[in-house]
Amino acid sequence: MRKVPLSQSLRIIGQGSLNWMAERPIVVSFEVTDSCTCYCRHCDHGGPKDDRKNLRPADYRRYMETLKPVVVQVSGGEPLMRDDLADVVRNIKQPNSLPYIILVSSWTLMTPERYLELRKAGVDQFSVSLDFADSRHDEFRGYPGLYQHLSDVIPACANYGHDDIVLNCCITAANLSEINLLADQARVWGVNICYSAYSARRTGCRELFPNAPGQLEKLRAELNRIEQRRNSHNWIVSAPTTLKATREYFETGGAPGCKAGLRFLVVTADGKLQPCSMQFKRYELDQQPKMVSEFTKNNHCDECYVAIRSNLDKSFPTLLRENVANYFSFGSEPKSNGC
Repeated sequence: MRKVPLSQSLRIIGQGSLNWMAERPIVVSFEVTDSCTCYCRHCDHGGPKDDRKNLRPADYRRYMETLKPVVVQVSGGEPLMRDDLADVVRNIKQPNSLPYIILVSSWTLMTPERYLELRKAGVDQFSVSLDFADSRHDEFRGYPGLYQHLSDVIPACANYGHDDIVLNCCITAANLSEINLLADQARVWGVNICYSAYSARRTGCRELFPNAPGQLEKLRAELNRIEQRRNSHNWIVSAPTTLKATREYFETGGAPGCKAGLRFLVVTADGKLQPCSMQFKRYELDQQPKMVSEFTKNNHCDECYVAIRSNLDKSFPTLLRENVANYFSFGSEPKSNGC
């Protein structure tokens, strides 16, 4: 994975430290649309929605000025459904190169031309969902032909050499035996991969949550292999602490101590603040301190260990150490860790 340049690394560390002490979020997820091209089995979004109340691109400047996150996820729904997505990104990106912007997408609508446009607008990392390394991905996502499309467009974009594409595998009961095969596919395509954990809270479907003894045994074996491969290869970017906590989450059936609303939060498509995408208590832009007081300090939910949480559910020294090792550069130029 390409490392962040020195100047941007130092700004992330500095602003992140200030946010941590001031109880402002480190990461904000902007859900720029509720509409989606897919009908995924593990998601409560799906299909077209009424987007007339969506924030306009220039509106995002106010949110950046107030919340001052150092990392922003641009997500949905399917963010690529917005024709003005590059303008949204340009309004999120500050002149000092903050925040670090991650586009979270199924890539159903991605083309090499749009990839380059979004990079130029300010996207630092492209997170692409992948559940299976074959056409079962189409069925799981409710989008015929999706895997073939990814097989064409991901290598085409990776060939530009920017090393900024990361497949995200959400581990479910359906694909837990294949997470190493997905790592193999990432390497074939010349991209990176990380892992996140399924939550039944979003849809209420417990069948996709791996908790039977045989499932957990298989999951341990697969994650052990991932950890071994991560030690000797650099295209698997999930931190060891994240992999360990993901294992514990499935084994115990939950993960207490969530800091949603404090370390991270969601901005909905119509501009409200939510603690996370699965907690629907809504606040106005200037009410993040109220969210912390009312929600975060009384939050006992342990039903998820999604990616945004897994990267922040740590002490600040651990978070800083892992990012220095994996993402931050202390040379004058960006460094590439190609596969």
